Amino acid sequence: MHYVGQHCETTATGTLLKQLDIELSEPMLFGLGEGLGFIFWNMKTMSFPFIGGRIKPDALTENIARNLSLELTVKETSSQQKAWDNVKELVDNGQIVGLKLDCFYLEYFSVPFHFAGHYVALLGYDSSFAYLVDTKQQGGEVKTSLKSLALARAEKGPMASKNLYYTLRKTGQEFDLKNAIITAIRNNANDYLNPPITNIGYKGILKTSSEIIKWYKQSKDIENEFKTTAMLMEKAGTGGALFRNLYRDFLKESYDLLKLDKLKLGHVAFIEIANLWTSVSELFEKVSRTGDFKYIQQASDILKTISAKEKSAMEILATI
Repeated sequence: MHYVGQHCETTATGTLLKQLDIELSEPMLFGLGEGLGFIFWNMKTMSFPFIGGRIKPDALTENIARNLSLELTVKETSSQQKAWDNVKELVDNGQIVGLKLDCFYLEYFSVPFHFAGHYVALLGYDSSFAYLVDTKQQGGEVKTSLKSLALARAEKGPMASKNLYYTLRKTGQEFDLKNAIITAIRNNANDYLNPPITNIGYKGILKTSSEIIKWYKQSKDIENEFKTTAMLMEKAGTGGALFRNLYRDFLKESYDLLKLDKLKLGHVAFIEIANLWTSVSELFEKVSRTGDFKYIQQASDILKTISAKEKSAMEILATI
């Protein structure tokens, strides 16, 4: 049975871990990956801003491997042939391989869109198809033609890598889950509280509260832009509430295991924070339907509240 998850990187990496007989819930993997973050990203080349709720691609799996004392091997090559030969050899030897690619080319995606930070696990192949594990919403165990897979792996653009693939293996060093949880939470909280630039972390959320007003006023397509953003925040592999549902559940699972008061406080805080994020995406949905500015104003006010609440929750968790 393949790993079942809602978020692509935790699903792919969870599949690799399962082969090593390490079975952890998706919220636990997200938390051990120090995954919680925030970014408001707006470049002239983009048709509208991007709101993201996790740390940068690749870092999540690196953190999971480190916190679980595993050896992570990541390789890239600009040669499509070499990229396939290398992966094929691993699969022939019984190794499940993680791939990073642009999901636009994957034939099982019902609504194709360009996103080069997508992850899948490669289980096997035949003369025509590659057999993959993707997220629950994309079908779980799926297949795509070898040609489409090659195009997806080689695509260039934001967040793209050169035919990146990765494997995990045990080092002989056992991990202590309780210690790993505490280390991961502290690291995640400290990184979150010390953003290198103002569009990241709680500072980024505060900045977004004013940026969405500018965005609304300058938007060329309010209906599509805010509808797409609401979908990305709630449904596009985030587990809902811009990854806050996953982090909330991770803190609950961690509290059940460790019984530390600060984890309980963090969990209670993230119940409310997750609900607030869902209300922001609902307001974006409303503005896309009506064009009414009052919904943007309401979302802006909620984002100010979220910024303060996330900062406060992470300050508690940083001292666990």
